[in-house]
Amino acid sequence: MTFEEYVGSRGPALIRLARLLTGDQHRAEDLTQDVLAKAYLHWRKISRVDRPDVYVRRMLVNANASWWRRRSNREQATDTFAERAQPGDLGGETATRDEMWRLILGLPDRQRAVLVLRYYEDLDDATIAQILDCSPVTVRTHAMRALAHLRERVGAPITNGSRP
Repeated sequence: MTFEEYVGSRGPALIRLARLLTGDQHRAEDLTQDVLAKAYLHWRKISRVDRPDVYVRRMLVNANASWWRRRSNREQATDTFAERAQPGDLGGETATRDEMWRLILGLPDRQRAVLVLRYYEDLDDATIAQILDCSPVTVRTHAMRALAHLRERVGAPITNGSRP
């Protein structure tokens, strides 16, 4: 597969992944563009690996983490939210979804990456482990901690079980 074919087929999915990781469409596009520029330079090597998509996704996750490491890119999180809307109200449902995304964006990078890769990219633990360069057990631990934190923040009961 040529680089152009890869970008044509996987580009929109990579931007979606970046948007879910960053929470910002413009930063996601910039991040994806930076990663694809680096991938282009090394495409011969990348195209020879067993699963080039895993390699490029790993590059995207790592680039996002690197961006957050820079001190100048820190944002201040807040614990206060606007009034909660009533159920059945379309604006209220949007507000609830927005509030949940704010909580997800407040998670540590690895936990957020695991949730995005698992629930939005629909990847299994082994593939996520390859992307994040860790073990499947670590993936499950990150998911468990992230979900526990989110449940605690929204007041949902904590359940026992291996995968919600």
